[in-house]
Amino acid sequence: MLRRLAPNQPESFAFTPANLAWAEGQISKYPEGRQASAIIPLLWRAQEQEGWLSRPAIEEVARMLDLAYIRALEVATFYFMFQLHPVGNVAHIQICGTTTCMICGAEDLVAVCQEKIAAKPFMLSEDGKFSWEEVECLGACANAPMAQIGKDYYEDLTAENFVAILDKLAAGTVPKPGPQNGRYAAEPLSGLTSLTAYAKPDDPNNASVGLAVELGDTVKRIDGTEVPLLTPWRGVEVKAPKAAAKSKPVAEAPATDSGQDDLKLLKGVGPKLEEKLHGLGVTSFAQVAAWGPEDIADMDDKLSFKGRIERDGWVEQAKSLAEGGETEFSKRAKKADIYET
Repeated sequence: MLRRLAPNQPESFAFTPANLAWAEGQISKYPEGRQASAIIPLLWRAQEQEGWLSRPAIEEVARMLDLAYIRALEVATFYFMFQLHPVGNVAHIQICGTTTCMICGAEDLVAVCQEKIAAKPFMLSEDGKFSWEEVECLGACANAPMAQIGKDYYEDLTAENFVAILDKLAAGTVPKPGPQNGRYAAEPLSGLTSLTAYAKPDDPNNASVGLAVELGDTVKRIDGTEVPLLTPWRGVEVKAPKAAAKSKPVAEAPATDSGQDDLKLLKGVGPKLEEKLHGLGVTSFAQVAAWGPEDIADMDDKLSFKGRIERDGWVEQAKSLAEGGETEFSKRAKKADIYET
């Protein structure tokens, strides 16, 4: 199957500060020179954030890993788990169409998608909420036919209960994932013959299903604030940025120790790059703002990130920040809480 990038692309992509912290944590797992090993988790995180992989997102991941763009593009176009076109802003529906599901009624589910979403796979519904595709075996044959919606499986489907699931999603609620015919998991349709005690006797629903509903996790887009960011291999615990409601006001955003400017407010500078810049004696926006072509070329070599300074516009950003102004990125970074309270 030919996989091409969508003809209409956004102008830019940036990880949320929390997702950026997560991504840099993943990169730090690998030894110097092996950062490219993080490409799949970073591409996946970008897709989780936006719902699909745009060209700017692929290029941003390549930039973070110091890869030629074509290398990241090769990975994104090879793996079918990466969506290269916009998907529904509520959910992308993946109908299993392999033998068992096909025998048990997958074609009826496809017909529902064609009627309620769009006539063809990967087309957006008129309201932009949904898209769909038919996929190969999702490994839930005992519960056929089934579909993956977001992160969860919806099993033992019929055209009727599948329509009900789509209606609930459209209304902004999270339908209960798992079997839709009363089964606990994948026991015989005739009922349990062994292991008849549920994990939670007062709850006939599978515990993981209950947790997914409680968290609203099924179709929720990951923004990096879900769990603490743990990087024990660094020797310290690094936490993801806190929720915005708990952050300090923007005006109180602290400078780094010794009165240094927070260089992470420059788009493209994360904790690792800031540490390298400090090691090179660069600690203020004013220093970056004063760089000329020779300085930029010299820093490109020292930082081992060719072209990043000009691509991200560090000098222009630094001029604004040095004068007490703000950039669009610095506003977003402060709002999303890169500071500890």
